[in-house]
Amino acid sequence: MSRIHELRKVALLAIVLTGAVAGQEPANPPPAAAPPAATPTAAAPSPVHRELWSVKSPLGLEDVGLTAPDDNPITKPKVALGKKLFWDKRLSPQNTHACETCHDPEKGWTDGTQFSVKADGAINTRHSPTLYNVAYNKFFYWDGRAPSLEKQILAAWEGQMGAKGKTSELAKKINDVPGYKKLFGEAFQGDANPDRVVAAIASFTRTIMSGNSHYDAYASGKQDAISDAAKRGFNLFRTKARCATCHPPGLFTDQGFHNIGVGGGTPKEDPGYGKVANHPSYNGAFKTPTLRNVLSHPPFGHTGQFRNLMDFLKYAELPFDSPNMDPIFKGGIKLTEPEKSDLREFIRSLDSADDAETSSKPELP
Repeated sequence: MSRIHELRKVALLAIVLTGAVAGQEPANPPPAAAPPAATPTAAAPSPVHRELWSVKSPLGLEDVGLTAPDDNPITKPKVALGKKLFWDKRLSPQNTHACETCHDPEKGWTDGTQFSVKADGAINTRHSPTLYNVAYNKFFYWDGRAPSLEKQILAAWEGQMGAKGKTSELAKKINDVPGYKKLFGEAFQGDANPDRVVAAIASFTRTIMSGNSHYDAYASGKQDAISDAAKRGFNLFRTKARCATCHPPGLFTDQGFHNIGVGGGTPKEDPGYGKVANHPSYNGAFKTPTLRNVLSHPPFGHTGQFRNLMDFLKYAELPFDSPNMDPIFKGGIKLTEPEKSDLREFIRSLDSADDAETSSKPELP
C-alpha cells in the first residue's frame, strides 16, 4: 500500500471521528424494544472476481469493499450484453420501457422527473434513484426491500417495465434475435432466459461508477484540487451542517435508513423501511442516497420534492419533530447564505465525468 494511500485512510477516519457535533446523539439509533429485524443485516459479501472486472474502482473508492455474487461474476461479455439489454425496450411487453427509461446517463442515471410512469400507465410514488456506485450497495430500493442488485432488477423488470408473468416469453423474444443469441452464447454459453437477462444487466449496472473527483484528488494530498470555498464547505459538511454523519466520505452514504421528516410516521404516509423491518419505530425511514454526482440528477429525495440543493437546505432549517424523526434533524440545521454557497461548492467537488464507454448509447442487435 502506498504512503499516500495510507495517509488518506487515516485522514478519512479523522474526518468521520471529528465531524460529529459535540454532544449530538448518534444518527439512526435503534428504537426501544425494536426486534432484530429492525436493523438491516447483510449477508457476508462474496469476494469479488477482480480479475474479471472490465473496470477498476476509481480513485476514492478503492477501500469501500466492491463485491459481486459468486453466482454472477462479472465478465466483459456479460457487461457488453447487459449494456445492450439495459437500453432495449423489447424487454417490455409493449416495447415502451427499458432500464434506461428511468435511468438515463444524461440525467445522472435517473429520469429527471419527480415520479416515473410505469409501463401500465401507473405513476410511481417514489423518485427513481441514481445508479451511481450501486456495485457497492448492500440493500436496494429506497426502503431496502431488495437484498441484491439482481433481485432489484428482476422486480423492476416485472413491475416498472410490465413484464410480470412474461419474463420467459420476453427472454425468448430476445433470444430469437440472431445478434442476441450470439451474445448470450458468448456470455453464458447458452440461450437467453430470465435469469441470464437479469445477470447480464446487473453486470453492466455494476460498472456505473462515480469517483476520481476533485475531492478525491484533494483527499489524496493534492491541496489545490478544490477551491477555498469547497474547503470551507467540507469543514461545514463534517461539523455544523452535520452531513458527514449520514454521508461519510468514501461512498458518501452510510447505507443506513433515516427519517428526516419526509413521508413517514402515520399509516396514510409511506412507511418506508418501517414496513420492511416490520416495526413502526422505523416508519418514515429511507435509505441514505450517495452524494457523489448528486448535482447531476435533480430533483432529490425519495419523494423528488426538492428541485435543487438549496431547496433541501431550506427544508433542513425547519424545526421538525415528526414521529420517529432522526435526532440529527430535530431543531433544524441552520446555515447562513455564504455557508450554503460554500457547502454547495464542496458537494460540486464530488462530481466526476462518466466513463464514455459505459454511458454511451449502444447499437442494438
